[in-house]
Amino acid sequence: MEYRNLSAAEITSLEANGCRCDDWTKIEVLDPFVCNHYRNVTFSGSVRLGTTGKVFIRSGVIPVQSGIYDALIHNCTIGNDVLISKVANYIVNYDIDDDVLIENAGRLAMTGESTFGNGTEVSVLNETGGREVPIYDRISAHVAYMLAMYRHDTALMNGLRGMIAHYVDSRRSNRGRVESGARIINAGSINNVYIGPCAVIDGASKLSNGSLMSEPEAPVYIGANVLASDFIMAAGSKLDDGAVAVHTFVGQGSCLSRLFSAHDSLFFANCMCENGESAAVFGGPYTVTMHKSSLLIAGMFSFLNAGSGSNQSNHMYKLGPIHQGVVERGSKTTSDSYILWPARIGAFSLVMGRLVSHPDTSRLPFSYLIERAGEFHLVPGVNLKSVGTVRDAMKWPKRDRRTTLHKLDLINFNLLSPYTVSKMIDGTALLDELRRTAGETSAVYSYQGLTITASALRKGIMYYGLAIDKFMGNSVIKRLEGAPFASDAEIRERLQPTVAEGSGEWVDLCGLIAPKEEINRLTREIGDGTITDLQQVENRLQHLHSLYYDMEWTWVVENFKNWWGKSVSELTADDIRAIVDRWTDSVVTLDKMLYDDARKEFSSISRIGFGVDGSDGRRNHDFEQVRGEFEKDPFVTMVLSHIEAKTALGAELKGRLC
Repeated sequence: MEYRNLSAAEITSLEANGCRCDDWTKIEVLDPFVCNHYRNVTFSGSVRLGTTGKVFIRSGVIPVQSGIYDALIHNCTIGNDVLISKVANYIVNYDIDDDVLIENAGRLAMTGESTFGNGTEVSVLNETGGREVPIYDRISAHVAYMLAMYRHDTALMNGLRGMIAHYVDSRRSNRGRVESGARIINAGSINNVYIGPCAVIDGASKLSNGSLMSEPEAPVYIGANVLASDFIMAAGSKLDDGAVAVHTFVGQGSCLSRLFSAHDSLFFANCMCENGESAAVFGGPYTVTMHKSSLLIAGMFSFLNAGSGSNQSNHMYKLGPIHQGVVERGSKTTSDSYILWPARIGAFSLVMGRLVSHPDTSRLPFSYLIERAGEFHLVPGVNLKSVGTVRDAMKWPKRDRRTTLHKLDLINFNLLSPYTVSKMIDGTALLDELRRTAGETSAVYSYQGLTITASALRKGIMYYGLAIDKFMGNSVIKRLEGAPFASDAEIRERLQPTVAEGSGEWVDLCGLIAPKEEINRLTREIGDGTITDLQQVENRLQHLHSLYYDMEWTWVVENFKNWWGKSVSELTADDIRAIVDRWTDSVVTLDKMLYDDARKEFSSISRIGFGVDGSDGRRNHDFEQVRGEFEKDPFVTMVLSHIEAKTALGAELKGRLC
């Protein structure tokens, strides 16, 4: 189909409908062109109009004919089956694709050249600058991590920033675009915003210099009273209910709503933020904060659950807000917790109280940091027996809201991995050294300004030992599944590594768990120009993610002798049987601890507030009606089933040995 100029009769008909144009020769249309579908429209500049055959059904019942009504259109291309109605100001320099609805909007305009939020420098962690991340509409948590945290590597910074600058330039345009299926309703001012397919803007107040990377499978939604500038929203993300986002990236499946205010912040996949505030935050996947009195500031988080009133401080009133902190994956901050940066909190830890001693507990994951009588106590490893920790690990994969076909963030959900297990091995050595240095008879030990009781230290070593046994044994059993073994040689052959990668230290790049050496290799190749574009970076990260279990086994083999006393090349069937027994014991012991921890939720204390105005019998009955019986609780039955299943799995492997 080709565009044509309007006929004299069509111009007369349009003018009779209240349409105006200083130069009708600049208006081109596609056939069939229906004049009655254009009323009270002012055209200016060059305008192309598509066909108007579709009838939109508003609110599920009201038919509205596609066309343009009560609007000013300047220098625009309008696709087929588009409805534009009641635009208070104007639509300027936009290409609007097929099947788009724009109704009761204030303004949709391109004012000069724009990269639509791409290239915006987001000052994470340090509010005064130094760790800026230039966002772009394909950025992953892992690339952002390198940009923010590897500032010491000048060649890497130059390489990555050069690639990003090239990509940003490719997005530069003086034309805006609204892609097919988008809906813009009751919106205020929209300036220099790219609007992707099937995006919905319903009631937003003001949007400027941004990208809505919507997809039909994963629409972007912007709701009532939202203010956003210099921003990018990834596929399936959401801003709603008065949220404010300035210099902010909102990742796939993430939602900022209920008056949440974010500036200079990154939120990657599946974050959920409501009511509170963020400033200079690097929010890795599953960063969650839901309460009005909570402030996340100048920190790096992932898989975080921030309790009500959680706050941090990056300002000591000396050189400004220059301090930062890291809360490693899976941690929680309880109600009214406070952390004075700088500090680093180990993975899967819990913080309760006002932490002001600037500790680094990264060598002691799965710990409690609790304020008691004015001093802070560290309880190593205790979170390994917490119902909450295991429940979190189970729920995260189920709460993946990403429906896009191309997931930007590569997320490893494993609770136990070379990353956490190596920390527990190191943590065990640290606790042994504390005990040796201070003496076996000490009642308390001091570490990083924190107090560890003798009992907590001994139990921490026990918890770590059980978790290490569980991980190492599980890796062996997984490696030997599926086939009988007639000899020790066959067992040893199966246990050999299949890839060279995986030895040494491992790191967590905000969701992606990988060997440090492989990340170093990637950064070197970016720095020396071997890798020259962002797609190559994404491909390499995807490759590392796909190789995780093979690389994990390489790490297990490397550390096997220190754990078992023999290398895998020396193992016999009797060793495997002993490993299975040790693994079974660790699994059952930890599961029984989880079982006992879950029972606390059914104690007499938990029943306070039930059975109001009644006897103890009524209280128990009321509790059971609301919470159910302990033995029938889904988590409790899962734990018991897990014990049975793992015991049977171990027995099955021993039955296949020579």
